[in-house]
Amino acid sequence: MPSITIVGLGPGGDEHVTAVTVAAIAAHEHRYLRTARHPSAHLLLDQPGGAEALDRFYESADTFEDVYAAIVDHLVAAAGEHGEILYAVPGSPLVLERTVRALLADDRTTCRVLPAMSFLDVAWARLGIDPVEAGVRLVDGHEFATAARGERGPLLIAHTHANWVLSDIKLAVDEASGDEPVTILQRLGTPDEAVVETTWSELDRTVEADHLTCVFVPRLATPIGDHYVRFHELTRTLREQCPWDREQTHQTLAPYLVEEAFELVDALQAQRNDEPASDTDVIEELGDLLYHIEFHAAIAEEEGRFSIVDITDNVHDKLVRRHPHVFAPPGSARVDAADSASVEANWEEIKRAEKQRDSLFDGVAMSQPSLAYSQQLGRKVAKVGFDWTDADHAMTDVSDELAELAEARAGGDAAEIADEFGDVLFALVNVARHLGVDAELALRASAGKFRRRFEAIEALCAERGVDIRTAGLEALDAMWDEVKALERSR
Repeated sequence: MPSITIVGLGPGGDEHVTAVTVAAIAAHEHRYLRTARHPSAHLLLDQPGGAEALDRFYESADTFEDVYAAIVDHLVAAAGEHGEILYAVPGSPLVLERTVRALLADDRTTCRVLPAMSFLDVAWARLGIDPVEAGVRLVDGHEFATAARGERGPLLIAHTHANWVLSDIKLAVDEASGDEPVTILQRLGTPDEAVVETTWSELDRTVEADHLTCVFVPRLATPIGDHYVRFHELTRTLREQCPWDREQTHQTLAPYLVEEAFELVDALQAQRNDEPASDTDVIEELGDLLYHIEFHAAIAEEEGRFSIVDITDNVHDKLVRRHPHVFAPPGSARVDAADSASVEANWEEIKRAEKQRDSLFDGVAMSQPSLAYSQQLGRKVAKVGFDWTDADHAMTDVSDELAELAEARAGGDAAEIADEFGDVLFALVNVARHLGVDAELALRASAGKFRRRFEAIEALCAERGVDIRTAGLEALDAMWDEVKALERSR
């Protein structure tokens, strides 16, 4: 099997490169550099036959994930061609080197990793700390918002190669005071080494970041993700100490979960772009829904079945798998998805392979509201061509079903009337789907409109001293028209 020897060039100058690495460089005929932008890169470039630098991949790919995948493929192909190659990376191969991680996981080659000095060794010396005793956490700057969630510090943040990365890091902590001390370390182990003291608020304005920049944060005022951790703990406390919470089960909570979901829909429909205050209800209802998720997780934890970690890991991994146009595993090509229709098609294909279901309807929730349930059934069969060709044909079906309802009504059979009435509703749902209308939301909006208008009639009756119970249809209908006209004039 082709083999790759992986070496590290240390944090800076030649004095930090191990004798083992120097010997390996000289012993290999085919050499590759992740980047030539390193003070010790010349150790490969000056050898007979030189070395191939892979910097071009950074210019041709859209994301770092694409860069790493392209480099891995290129190295695997080179190893296959030559049998054995050497691959050199900055620092240590086993410290924040994603291409090395991907190569080690790739079964197309065998890899031998030689230990090397990393930038960390110089960083600890310049900071004057023992990272073990201090409990320093090493974080990738590109993953700071998620990787450092719940951390208060101390943190050493690597891969801070540009000021926009520093800005993203700073913005990830909403409630930092801004006065927290920060140390920026640049070009460690080189003649241009710089150690700059600054503050959190000035993090992205103090230096011009480069590919040899890292950041040390002794302590943050507010832990990243602390609010969610606090909420997580509150849910468990209520479960343990509140009599009502203790009595609940997955089954008893189900009706409340449905209710909260609909209350969220109401809040979303009432939200207005020009009215920031309308966000208040959305925030509240999203919180109520989130509490239910945590509540169900707390019950499952007590039963030893699963936890919130299982839930978040599951949905995270599922979303990664079902978005191959965004996330491509190392060594594989990114799936093309030019529009949302392509995304949906990819999603369904991956989902079908994952679930291995026998029927199109497997996985369709039967407990959802009838209109939503009917619309989802229609979408499922449409995917295999069992559908009206357009909205006009679907509307013709409504007319046919109305005629059958009239016949059933004339016959006087209550069961048949109910059956035909259901067919009319189902046919209308198909029309909605062809028109791009969500039947459930559309009916909810119309019901809301009816309620709003009738409440306006109630207000008119109160204003005019009219008893709504005895006003009669003609008077109420006139006020209805009055309310509609007033709405149109606004």
